[in-house]
Amino acid sequence: MAVTRSTANKAKIARRVVEVLEFFDEDHPEATVMDIVRRYDRPQSSTSELLSSLVELGLLQKDPFARSYRPTVRAALLGATSQQGAVRDGRLIQLLDRLLSQTGLPVLLVSKIGLDAQIVTARQGSNPRLRRAAAWRGGMREPLTHGAAGLLLLSTLAEGKREAALRRLNAEADAADKFVTAEVMRQIAECGRTGLALGLAGFGTRELMVAMLLPGQDEDAALAACIVMDKPDQYEALARCLREAVDNSLVNPGTDNVKSLATAA
Repeated sequence: MAVTRSTANKAKIARRVVEVLEFFDEDHPEATVMDIVRRYDRPQSSTSELLSSLVELGLLQKDPFARSYRPTVRAALLGATSQQGAVRDGRLIQLLDRLLSQTGLPVLLVSKIGLDAQIVTARQGSNPRLRRAAAWRGGMREPLTHGAAGLLLLSTLAEGKREAALRRLNAEADAADKFVTAEVMRQIAECGRTGLALGLAGFGTRELMVAMLLPGQDEDAALAACIVMDKPDQYEALARCLREAVDNSLVNPGTDNVKSLATAA
């Protein structure tokens, strides 16, 4: 069925609404029209109309003096009550904030969308080199085989589905991204055995990350918490940090023993 102009316009509007909401993070708690225009290369007039509509819907609030916008509580909670467990009660956000405060390194929450890994949300961290090197943003996507988080998420699939996914990923990959299926299967099996992955952070960078599967998720809703590494020798300390933070925040909340890894990491 051909995509009509009306359908295409609706999809474009939906994409732009999500882009606006994803703009806001710890580095950008508020934004002007021109901030959005510059980030996404959008027309100023339609961007201004979109932000005004989001104000009317109660998803943004506008400062009439600074002419800036920030998300409302409604935007923050939209969809949260339909989730279960750690998402609904806020423990997942506490986990990400905890990892950020302990390490000062970029922290990502990554999910699987089809055959892509997608950043659900990101914390940029305070590490000067990594802040200069890259910016990880919510909504960024790449094939699952391009980074450690994607391989970890592939480990949640049953073996038959995993093989089928790899065949399709290899068939659709550019020549430079082709891989040896048996070797990637071995890496995925190791991820499944340990629940951890060490490898490329991806999403347009050559940095390294350590990633950990979060408990209590099925294969269709698997999530990985990831820490981008500043130095290769940080793996053991960061893997320990991930395990302890997940245990204290998600598995046994309330049995806390926080130790800052800002110096160790």
